[in-house]
Amino acid sequence: MYRSLVVLAAGMFAIGTDSFVIAGILPDAADSLGVPVGTAGWLLSAYALTYAVLGPVMAALTTRWPRRMLFLAGFAIFTAGNLVTAFIPVFGVALAARALAGLGGAMVTPAAVAAAAALAPPEHRGRAIATVMTGLSAATALGAPIGTALGSLTGNWRATMLFVSALGMLAAVAIALLLPAISTPPAVPLRTRVAPLTDRRIGLTLLTTLLVYTGLYTVYSFIGESLNRATGGSGTTLAALLCVWGLAATAGTLGSGGLIDRFGSRRIINTAITVAAIDFALLPWTSAHLTSTIAALLVWGVCGWGLLAPQTHRLITTLPTAAPLLTGLASATVYIGVSVAPLVGQAGMARFGAHWLVPHQATFALSTRARRRRSSAWRFRQMM
Repeated sequence: MYRSLVVLAAGMFAIGTDSFVIAGILPDAADSLGVPVGTAGWLLSAYALTYAVLGPVMAALTTRWPRRMLFLAGFAIFTAGNLVTAFIPVFGVALAARALAGLGGAMVTPAAVAAAAALAPPEHRGRAIATVMTGLSAATALGAPIGTALGSLTGNWRATMLFVSALGMLAAVAIALLLPAISTPPAVPLRTRVAPLTDRRIGLTLLTTLLVYTGLYTVYSFIGESLNRATGGSGTTLAALLCVWGLAATAGTLGSGGLIDRFGSRRIINTAITVAAIDFALLPWTSAHLTSTIAALLVWGVCGWGLLAPQTHRLITTLPTAAPLLTGLASATVYIGVSVAPLVGQAGMARFGAHWLVPHQATFALSTRARRRRSSAWRFRQMM
């Protein structure tokens, strides 16, 4: 089981790197493609929105595919999209290529998380989910900083896209050689896949995920400009800061698994949201200096990524019979937030400037706390 989880986590590392590395090279990409930085943020949205919309669709269409074939096809599409982005110097084509890469991610990620949940016994399900999701958080610690530094050192953001393409190829090779056979889940129509949304508990949990990750990525989408006071405009310094953030994210993801199994998901979620909201509210001041920026990024990484596993675990325990469906919906919801965030950030930068995007994050996080309190009150009334 553990070898399978590690192989799946490696695949998630490649997809995660593609999700996060664009933010670090966005100013250079904008200059090269001849568009403003805010418009270049659509490169993030194209990938994330395609993934979010097509995740449940592809899960339904590929239900009968052998899992290894599904993963290999997904990574082939993912790699092709990144290669086109690297070689075609036209913004419209780059957007389409980012969407193609998102399609590959939509095929791989929900199936990988669902496979992790199926491989583990119930008492270790939290750790299994966290292990696979660690591939995403490790991408923030290693993949995105390396890609950002590569673009800065070579002076060519397209080198970064070639790096991501290479990761996709390596992930495909690892899956082909090392991933054992995984049972194919029963066929489930798309209507059944979205049926859990009618459950109020599921809807509120997904809404929490949507608001939190929209807030998280409002600033991350334009992190180069948001932290330029601390970095002095240095790409290598930004890469180092992304590495700090990614290491904290990895620690948050790994640590959340054991905490879920010990304390349950609700306490972890509430604590992480509260601490993250405070951290975001202070970031306009803490991001002005390198030392305080590092401290803020540590908190941001631990709390933000510490939410992924408990949110997914909460969905699965709420409706265990729909676990594979819910993991796909959870991943899609995260990416809807990621795709909306650049648009929110673009509007915020136009009105307030890059250094004051952070109150958006705090507002989104605090709004989830209010909704969770109303949800608890509703459940209490239902029991009376």
